[in-house]
Amino acid sequence: MEKEQILRAIAHILDEESGKPLVQIGLIRDILVTGNHVALTLLLHTEDVLKQTYMRNEIIEALNKAAVSGIHVRIKIIPKDEWDKIVSNRLAPRPLSKASSEALSPILSPESGVQFIAVASGKGGVGKSTVTVNLALALQRSGKRVGIIDADVYGFSIPDMLGMDKVSLTNKSRIVPVEFMGLQLISTDFFVPDNNPVVWRGPMLGKMLSTFLNEVAWSPMDYMLIDLPPGTGDIALHVHQKIPHCAEIIVTTPHTAASHVAARAGAMAKQLKHRILGVVENMSYFQDADQGKKHYLFGRMGGIQLAEELQTKLLAQIPMISVEADASEPADSPSVFHPDTRNGAIFTDLAKQIMQQLSDSESDSASASNSASGQINN
Repeated sequence: MEKEQILRAIAHILDEESGKPLVQIGLIRDILVTGNHVALTLLLHTEDVLKQTYMRNEIIEALNKAAVSGIHVRIKIIPKDEWDKIVSNRLAPRPLSKASSEALSPILSPESGVQFIAVASGKGGVGKSTVTVNLALALQRSGKRVGIIDADVYGFSIPDMLGMDKVSLTNKSRIVPVEFMGLQLISTDFFVPDNNPVVWRGPMLGKMLSTFLNEVAWSPMDYMLIDLPPGTGDIALHVHQKIPHCAEIIVTTPHTAASHVAARAGAMAKQLKHRILGVVENMSYFQDADQGKKHYLFGRMGGIQLAEELQTKLLAQIPMISVEADASEPADSPSVFHPDTRNGAIFTDLAKQIMQQLSDSESDSASASNSASGQINN
């Protein structure tokens, strides 16, 4: 094992603050190689133990993949001004070229044709992930290529809903999304052992989203759905920074408390200039199978009032169902609705509405662009 091999093995690890590789900006020092054992020093300016642990684990994981068996990573804390001097001396700031940006994140390139749809809610437990999964499957049944990013870091549930339990790597150490019924999926759940809780702060959340966008070997697709955490936290901000053209769907229940807090998620989407495609009201009612009577267990009008407040449309009202009656196969996926069921048909219609809205939006943008071009030429 040579020093150059060590540097190549960790060359992809980025410093979150500068966005540049640790090796490139001089934050990796004192590399000592003895046989198959490696010791090195990482320079940081923060006392944040969580960040120190995260960065140490990133390096150890990369070196393990390079077949290094004995690894010692020393964290050296230096003053911020000294850290700034090291970084600025090693790498003068310069903007990425268009080609470089596309190489880092192909699915974000305009040429990729990917439509991004974030699924948001004001609070947890309203069925946001269920809406994400079934909308994705409905789009896929319509002949579209669909991916899902499970960005609900603290409450990831989509892999469990779909019976997924592992992720593999390509020969180039790029992450390969897991597939289910034609869907591509990546989730924090694949990287957290034994259902352990995730304890990350804002910068780590941004790193996670960047990894899912930049380092996953996504196959070509038409739609990428992003299952956001509930509320108005860091992930929503990172989505705006990295995917400013992302559209949003707001999920609520009819309950006034749920729709009230969902309004904040909608207001944040508007503030960040994200287009709101509409509101989906989940758990709208339970219908008696014998008499057909609807029972409004969580109240009524919550979705309608939310849509009016956000000046958008109510896309769907999804009833509660009996799992035995409407669950799809396999039986252990009760949150996935078969297209022949009542809820499956609702999601088929929802997918059609979403595709039509996004198609109309593309047509309007093209018309506006042609009109502006004509005015300039005249």
